Amino acid sequence: PYRIKHNQSSPDRWLPFQNFQGRSFHQTLRQRVITQTGIEWNLSPVGRITPKPWREE
Repeated sequence: PYRIKHNQSSPDRWLPFQNFQGRSFHQTLRQRVITQTGIEWNLSPVGRITPKPWREE
């Protein structure tokens, strides 16, 4: 049987480029979702967190 010997350095050579492609794609997608969709994020906690009334014991 004839077997092809795979180059062990081939996957390691392309790994950083593929990692960069994946990160840039997801960052672009995330920016598009944040800016182009009509979602209001309301990250400020003002008005959502109200202090409990003080009790004297």
